[in-house]
Amino acid sequence: MITGTQIAYYHLCHRKLWLQYNHINMENATSNVHIAEGNFIDETTYSQRAKKWTALDLGHVKIDYFDPKNLIIKEVKKSTKLEHVHIAQVKYYIHVMEGRGVSGITGLIEYPKSKKTTEVLYTDDDRSDMVKWLQEIHRICALEECPTLIKKTYCRSCAYRDFCFI
Repeated sequence: MITGTQIAYYHLCHRKLWLQYNHINMENATSNVHIAEGNFIDETTYSQRAKKWTALDLGHVKIDYFDPKNLIIKEVKKSTKLEHVHIAQVKYYIHVMEGRGVSGITGLIEYPKSKKTTEVLYTDDDRSDMVKWLQEIHRICALEECPTLIKKTYCRSCAYRDFCFI
């Protein structure tokens, strides 16, 4: 089963996706300041949310905040810098929920540091794209060798930086 993290890595870096799938995990929250900061923001920003929202653990997908009454998935992210990745991840969560028979779900991504909220809708075009994303993720993960390095601007803050560049 594909995870939300794998969807994010697919949109971020195919190399990172392959490494994570093959159990080469460099993202230790105790040593990666970016992950630790994101976890801190998630845990402390909306302390009252637990009363209104439900966490869903679907095995391969963990949705932090779900409002079952209004059918809204909510994600809290540190920065808008990789917003396209966050949107893809929320669309995947909506896809998974639809696969379980729940329709009419929308998503919200909150960026507390910038006080921005992005609404995420899941359209018919997105459903078509999702099929392609999932096929491509399976193809990349099945490769015998790690995909070649493609340098990107966010490589310098990636947990896999030492693996890729040293």
